[in-house]
Amino acid sequence: MAILPIIETPDPRLRTVSERVETIDGALQTLIDDMFETMYAAPGIGLAAIQVGVPKRLLVIDLQEQEDADGKPIRDPRVFINPEILEESEEVQLYNEGCLSVPDQYAEVERPARIRARWQDREGKVHEEQLDGLLGICLQHEMDHLEGILFIDHLSRLKREMVLKKLLKARQKAA
Repeated sequence: MAILPIIETPDPRLRTVSERVETIDGALQTLIDDMFETMYAAPGIGLAAIQVGVPKRLLVIDLQEQEDADGKPIRDPRVFINPEILEESEEVQLYNEGCLSVPDQYAEVERPARIRARWQDREGKVHEEQLDGLLGICLQHEMDHLEGILFIDHLSRLKREMVLKKLLKARQKAA
């Protein structure tokens, strides 16, 4: 397994619309394992393949919400291949989102509170489920990446410019 470089905004590759995964093979399994290792190291709770430069409809999520007796997060890795949203609730929910491709920046994003989604797991088995809470929000956020959309695209122009300005300042400070 390897930790892959995460592409950050304004890299134009993040605006790429990802292609369907046609074959679930050894190369895809290796990519999935590398994506989990990269996400855990970042650290993050979700990562789309395009964020590591692979324009495929693949994403990984591990909310790590539960903790063991030692206070360490319990891993619950989930793989979503060719995910699609079948239904969205009219009810919306605000969530303070961040993104590994827009490091250390957060903003309130409004999304449907519940979705019904369909996807394949790493073995190719098809799943269909109603998702809400953090998992529903995270899946919508990561699926946006598959369409070339970042969470900041859901913000007003003014808020988006503020986030990008803060990101630029942080990069200049670090350089």
